[in-house]
Amino acid sequence: MKEFELEEVLGRSAWLGQDLQKSDEWLYRLSPDEIAEIDAALRHLQSTGHQIPEIGKEHFPLPRFARTLRLIQTEIENGLGILLIRGLPRDRYSAEEMGLIYWGIGAHFGRAVAQNAQGDVLGHVRDLGRDQYKDMHARGYQTANLLPFHNDSCDIVGLCCLETAQSGGLSAVASSVAVYNAMLRSRPDLVKVLAQPFYADRRGEESEGQKPYYITPIFIWHKGRMFNRFNRTFIDSAQRFNEVPRLTKLQIEALDTVAAYCKDPVFRLDMKLERGDMQFVNNYCVLHSRTAFVDHSEQDRKRHLLRLWLRTAAFTDYPAALRDRYEDMDKWRSSPRPPSYSFVTMKEVTTH
Repeated sequence: MKEFELEEVLGRSAWLGQDLQKSDEWLYRLSPDEIAEIDAALRHLQSTGHQIPEIGKEHFPLPRFARTLRLIQTEIENGLGILLIRGLPRDRYSAEEMGLIYWGIGAHFGRAVAQNAQGDVLGHVRDLGRDQYKDMHARGYQTANLLPFHNDSCDIVGLCCLETAQSGGLSAVASSVAVYNAMLRSRPDLVKVLAQPFYADRRGEESEGQKPYYITPIFIWHKGRMFNRFNRTFIDSAQRFNEVPRLTKLQIEALDTVAAYCKDPVFRLDMKLERGDMQFVNNYCVLHSRTAFVDHSEQDRKRHLLRLWLRTAAFTDYPAALRDRYEDMDKWRSSPRPPSYSFVTMKEVTTH
C-alpha cells in the first residue's frame, strides 16, 4: 500500500451509527405532491405497456421529483452512503405495481444488473426455508437467518419493503469507512492484511471455464478513493476448495475485527423497514446486515422485500479487482428474467 492510503478517510461517509441514531439525515419523507407525481408516473408507465427490465427513466417521468432524486443520489454516492425514502402508501398498490414504482425510481439512479445466474434483475428477499451454511447454492436472502454484515456486487443496492416480519428482521448498516479508520488507529497491521487478496466462493454460479471462486481484497484503493468488498460467508465457504489457500490466523483476526466493529452499537445503525419504504445504500462505503426474524403464518403477510442492484454513471471507473465479479453480473444481465410475484413459483425462480 502507498503511504497516502494509510491515512484516515475524511468526509460524511465516515459516520458512526450512534450519531445517526440521533438524527434523521438518512431519512427522506415523501410529500403528498411527490406521491401524486409517482402515481402519475405509474399510470403513464402502465399505459405504455413496457415491462421490467425494458423500463427506463424516460418511461417513469418525474418532472419535479427527479431533481430531488438526483440530490438523493449524490448523498448516496458521495455523502452518507445511505438514504431511506419513506411515505409511499403501500396499501394503494399491488405487489406488481410496487415493483414497477420501485424499478422506475431505481432507473433514475442507474441501470439494474442481474443478481444471480438466472438473470433476475428484480430480486425477492423472502424466506424460502433454505440455509446458506448447509447449501452452497443457497443465498442468505432466501432464509430467515441473521445475515452478517456484507456488501453486494454493484454500485448501489436497494431494498423495497412490501411486507414486514412478525418480529425481528431489522435492517442494519455500518460505515466501512468508519471501520477502516478505527482499524487504522488501533490495528494498522490488520488493515494491510485486508488490502491483500482474499478468495470468495461463487456459490455454484460460475460460468463455463471460470474457477468456482473469485479473488478480491477487502479494502481497495483506486484513484484516491476507497472501495470495500466484504462477504465473510463467501470467503469462509471458499475454503471448501482444496486449491484455495487456507486462511491464516492473521487473516481470520482481520475479518473478525471488521465484523466486530460492524456489530458494535457505536458503529451500526439499526432501522425497521416499514411497508413501502425504499432503502438505497452505497455498496463501496456501507456494509449491511439483517437480524433474524420470525415470520407470519399467512402467506400474504410473510416478510417480503424487493431488491435492486444498480450500476451508476458515478462509478464507471472502478478498481480492477472488482472486474472479475462484475463480469458475472454483465453475463447474467444479457438474458434477464422478468420478475415473478407468485410465492409458489418463487422457489423455482430464485433457486440456482
